Amino acid sequence: MARFKPFQQRIRAGALATVVAGLMALGAASSLQAQSLLNVSYDPTREFYRDYNAVFTEWWQAQGHDVPTLETSHGGSGSQARAVMEGLDAQVVTLALASDIDKIAAEGKLPADWQSKLPHNAAPYTSTIVFLVREGNPKGIADWGDLTQDGIEVITPNPKTSGGARWNYLAAWAWAERNGVDPKAFVHKLYANVPVLDSGARGATTTFAQRGIGDALLAWENEAYLALAEMGEDAFDIVVPSVSIRADPPIAVVEANIRSDDQRALATAYLDHLYSPEGQALAFKHYYRAWDTTAANPADVARFAKLDLVGIEDFGGWSKVQPEHFGDGGIFDQIYVSQ
Repeated sequence: MARFKPFQQRIRAGALATVVAGLMALGAASSLQAQSLLNVSYDPTREFYRDYNAVFTEWWQAQGHDVPTLETSHGGSGSQARAVMEGLDAQVVTLALASDIDKIAAEGKLPADWQSKLPHNAAPYTSTIVFLVREGNPKGIADWGDLTQDGIEVITPNPKTSGGARWNYLAAWAWAERNGVDPKAFVHKLYANVPVLDSGARGATTTFAQRGIGDALLAWENEAYLALAEMGEDAFDIVVPSVSIRADPPIAVVEANIRSDDQRALATAYLDHLYSPEGQALAFKHYYRAWDTTAANPADVARFAKLDLVGIEDFGGWSKVQPEHFGDGGIFDQIYVSQ
């Protein structure tokens, strides 16, 4: 301390006050940072997390905390995962499939057993894949087999960048297997009817609904219902196929991007509250198949059709599916390059 004494003796009262004020400002900035959170999510959750952020903020304040700064980023799930791997400072991720979060974990940004940290393998809600068709279903599309007919244009995003697109692909594959059809040949024929591959699910919805391209959109169930709600039931119909897939969009705290205990508490509570009756009711309202119906509007729960759903476990899990079907040189590359 002796070597600082001359400097301390030269500081005037005003300058000292400035230093103290600066330190206080730094402390305030640190506190503010501790109360901020970035949620990196996939395409079709925009409306849900917009409303959830408001609901969570009100609940968080009621627990005696200051107003948090909540930001959300949306895009194709695969692209979003790569952004986090490359340095995007997300405190939580809410992506379309577990394999995308596994890739982030492989970079050391969260533990390998991240799915064990929250209920239902860290999926607070599920969804499935349905078809959105033009009003009156003029092409008579009733099931997956109809999508490979001549003259049918199918809109689906790129499974290399979109998690939803991978669910679409696997749902088609499952239908073929259940019906004794060669799944690789069937999916090849299906993609031969795809005129454009958007990078994410929301882009594909825009292509179909706003640009008017295609006869059928392979869509997250919540995206299909949202299109009806926003554009009118006189514009589109929803076709529920005989077989589809149980899509489990998972969530996780990105441990490597947590800066303080306060920020960890915020991130943990943000994800935990998705499982609360209030969070679950909001998920039902936004057309997701949540787990807890206690606070949900019964009409929101009753809207979902029952259908034969396969799970990712029926394919051997994402550790098998991702490289086999969607890795470089995998089955998707084989069938799509050869179109």
